[in-house]
Amino acid sequence: MLEERETIGKRVRRARLRLGMPQADLAAAVGRTQGWVSKVEKGDIELDRTGIINQLAAALHCHPNDLMERPYVAGKASENQWQVSAASILRELRRYDLTPVFDGQPRSVAELWADTERLHRLRDAAANVAIMKILPDMLRESRALAEVSTGRDREEAYAIYAVECKFAHTAAHVLGHPELIAMACERAAWSARMSGDPVMEAVGDWMRVWDMWATADWDDSLSLSDKALRTIEEQFDAGDPLAVRAWGTVHLRAAVAAARAGRPMEAEDRIGHARTAANLVDAGREPVFDRHSLTFSSGNVQIHAISVHLEMGDHAKALVLNERADPSRIAALPGSRRGHHHMDLARAWLWDGNRDKALKELELAEKIAPQLVRNHPIGRATLRKIVYAERSATREKLRRMSDRFHLDG
Repeated sequence: MLEERETIGKRVRRARLRLGMPQADLAAAVGRTQGWVSKVEKGDIELDRTGIINQLAAALHCHPNDLMERPYVAGKASENQWQVSAASILRELRRYDLTPVFDGQPRSVAELWADTERLHRLRDAAANVAIMKILPDMLRESRALAEVSTGRDREEAYAIYAVECKFAHTAAHVLGHPELIAMACERAAWSARMSGDPVMEAVGDWMRVWDMWATADWDDSLSLSDKALRTIEEQFDAGDPLAVRAWGTVHLRAAVAAARAGRPMEAEDRIGHARTAANLVDAGREPVFDRHSLTFSSGNVQIHAISVHLEMGDHAKALVLNERADPSRIAALPGSRRGHHHMDLARAWLWDGNRDKALKELELAEKIAPQLVRNHPIGRATLRKIVYAERSATREKLRRMSDRFHLDG
């Protein structure tokens, strides 16, 4: 861990020197002091906020993954096999407009939609490697169905393809594969247009918002969020349940972007819009099949409100909101969301000076979503801060005791 901690600082320094950029210029670009940049490069400051990492990467004209050592290479070869699956997915996405190579007759639209529920379950369990393994065949079959179908069935086949691209996009983000992130987003937008589903098109823009964060383009990500909202405004006003879910989901992502842009009032306003949408979802008479795989709920609004305040550096408010949150609604969230939530709480308690509670939350996050948390740069940064704080405290206790015992240094 010491080696890794030094590495992220060295990577910032290496990227800066590659550009011939003085520390003072980098500091000015990210709104910090030269001393802060110096401490980051020496490893004295742990980067545990995604927004700051993205700002540094944008200022250094590199991808955030270049600073965070992603994708991570595991010690066991078996844990790196997901990259083989990623290459297969890329191959399918590259040949999107060619005749699909598929033996036999593709299954019906209804059967393929049912098959996407397996992806939902794996996503909820944060089993991203498993998602990678099954996606190549699913993409191939849905594309083959679109090729041989007409009318509404053809549109639905493209909708299925778009959702599969969304799962590839999410898994690629978690595992750290920038090429797959970009291509999955492009293909999702293409197939969403072919699907004739305006909500699916809004979901494509929602994916692009996430990608814009990598280059700290907060203003553009907010503009794109508003474009997505305009796409589904008519359906939202009419009370379409799928549009209501998408409306709330887009506002949640926009709230995070606003927080990172330093717009606290807008972030709160976006959370308020999402809360309104969640109330409409809760008031729905019958559950709706989540064909866009958004899993939007009032529990999601609660944990995003906490996360937004952490992004703004207000850990005290985040902890207060957590106290007020409804535990049953958070417990009903998928494992991937709950893993993120407890990882956020670990940061909040650490910033509050309570390492014991921070470690407890991080352990819970790992238990709920081990693959997600172990690979997540914020989870890793939080653990490093706990480890080094413990070591520093122990060293200080030993120094004081040595002084009392009059031991020579």
